[in-house]
Amino acid sequence: MTTVRRVRRIIRKIDPWTVLKVSALLNVVLGLGLVLGLVMFWSILTAAGIPERITDILVRITLLDEGENPFANSERFLRAAVFGSVVWAVLTTGLMTLTAVMYNLVTDVVGGVEVVVLEESLTPLSVAQAPPRRFAPNPPNGAVVTVPADEPTEEVRT
Repeated sequence: MTTVRRVRRIIRKIDPWTVLKVSALLNVVLGLGLVLGLVMFWSILTAAGIPERITDILVRITLLDEGENPFANSERFLRAAVFGSVVWAVLTTGLMTLTAVMYNLVTDVVGGVEVVVLEESLTPLSVAQAPPRRFAPNPPNGAVVTVPADEPTEEVRT
């Protein structure tokens, strides 16, 4: 059987160094995933011929001159994606760390965020035991007679 107890906790401090480490790792992984996703998406678009179609449409409506191809340099696109993800990772890591520092400053004044947590504790089941049985002294004819625990017994000597 488990018993559940409601416990109120107040979060007063967040360690900025821990936030920096965790957010840096998280943002690097997310940035890498973003770059890989963009590369895969760009290769699918290129294989389908979509950039050439867009260029043809732009030439027809005279936004581009004949012979111009803005999508010709895939290496430049990759560099821009890598640069953008690095800048994004650095900025979001800095913002998360700054947010932790600001939270610590605000909680010095306000007192923190209160969180209610349910705490479970396992309590062993108590096994109901039968009350101890007492035997009557000197039973007749050697028979064993049991007496309920509530009845008093006396010893009779002959």
